[in-house]
Amino acid sequence: MDLGLKNKIALVAASSKGLGYGIAEALAQDGAKVWLGSRTEADVKAAAQRLSQETGSEAVGHILDATDAQSITAWVEAGLNHFGRIDCLVVNAGGPPAGNFDDFNDDDWQAAFELTLLSSARMIRAVLPTMRRQGRGSILAVTSASVKEPIDFLLLSAY
Repeated sequence: MDLGLKNKIALVAASSKGLGYGIAEALAQDGAKVWLGSRTEADVKAAAQRLSQETGSEAVGHILDATDAQSITAWVEAGLNHFGRIDCLVVNAGGPPAGNFDDFNDDDWQAAFELTLLSSARMIRAVLPTMRRQGRGSILAVTSASVKEPIDFLLLSAY
């Protein structure tokens, strides 16, 4: 399928495995150049190498901790410096732990807030100036269905 992504630059957060990797892989298969993000350097490098080999598209990345504002800024800036533009941002982060209401303390709720809500706002804020300057750009935010309707044991994903 040709989605018109050949040579587009896509930043994909939390993309060394799982759903984020799958999204990055689909973008790369369609010809996009992908900038990956993962908490560990070894994971992001291995994922980038695997994607490049499997798809023939350029895939590189940088360490990204979605709960840390400075890490998000550094990840976006490094991607922009490497590619010179940003055409697409895929907001993604691993989910918080499952459990019942009584299982979580204030620190758990705060950590979930940082991971699921603030990470999205921070990533979007980080790319908006570039996308506005370019006069274009796309943002896709991946989140839990529990933000629309609560799901048992996934309370912390409901932000």
